Amino acid sequence: MTAVLDTLERMLDAGTTADVARLARLAVDRLTGEPTTDDAYPDPAPLDRALALYARACAAHPPDPGELADWFLGMSFGEQDRLLSLHEFADALGDRGLARIRSTVDARLAGSTVENPEPVAERLGQELAELTGEVGGLVAAWEKRLPNVEVSLKIVRVLRTVGRHSDALAHAARVRGSDPSRIGDLLAAGRDDDAWTLTRNLLGGHGSGRGDDAGTGPDRDGAAVDPAGAVIELYRRHIDALIDDRDSRNPAANYARAAAALRRLRTLHRDAGTPQEFTGYLAALVERHRRKTRLLDEIRAARIALPKQAPKQVRERVPKQVSKPAEEPARK
Repeated sequence: MTAVLDTLERMLDAGTTADVARLARLAVDRLTGEPTTDDAYPDPAPLDRALALYARACAAHPPDPGELADWFLGMSFGEQDRLLSLHEFADALGDRGLARIRSTVDARLAGSTVENPEPVAERLGQELAELTGEVGGLVAAWEKRLPNVEVSLKIVRVLRTVGRHSDALAHAARVRGSDPSRIGDLLAAGRDDDAWTLTRNLLGGHGSGRGDDAGTGPDRDGAAVDPAGAVIELYRRHIDALIDDRDSRNPAANYARAAAALRRLRTLHRDAGTPQEFTGYLAALVERHRRKTRLLDEIRAARIALPKQAPKQVRERVPKQVSKPAEEPARK
């Protein structure tokens, strides 16, 4: 087989006018037809060389684009998928062949899921994006796996590759804005309303937009790390900090902020499907701060019902001990 490949390479280098694509294709078929357990060609280099020569032969004498596209797809998505470069066959495929490949790749990407991705289709989708500038199917497939930093970076890169710089910048801004730690920074800085706006943007795809303090949004399966849980924890720590580290000169301001944050925390728990957790958290908070009447008043003013079984502020009075007057000594 090495001698055949040497001959093909010499002919192509010499600029032969003969159509050697068929001979190159036979060499590829011979190498790919070898059993995987056969030790005759354990090195993948001969096949890689044959594929490169076949691509050159096709570019010199293009075969039927439809047939070449079907062969390319069969090699890429076969039982033993091969790593073929679409760029090497792009000239021979032409618009017709690339369109056929795109149709198959887009269909496989549309059927992909987070649990069952299509790595070959994604790789070919990236090559098609570079060749044709079309990235719709690829980006749609990747968006199924958001939020995920690595996937977001892929989207930004592919959008830049095809010249859609404004879309790339917009997506990058959304990625930066979807970092839950940014919400904590805004809360710590006293920018409660900005933090809530960012919370709604981050959890808009997780149903967090419903309720009295938010808008609506379609549900989407989260990644391994639940962003809703992370945001809930941020708001709980924020509320505890407002109550425990209040400004002694103006405690009412912190108590009012804590009550407003409690109202939003109730919305987050409700939309996350964990209202019982909020009830338990509120009961523990009221129990812990039952002597802070001003805080309890702010919670009521925020239209949050205090737990019915919350301990009442009843201060037991200890009866005063009445000292008996000293007995006068008996008169003699």
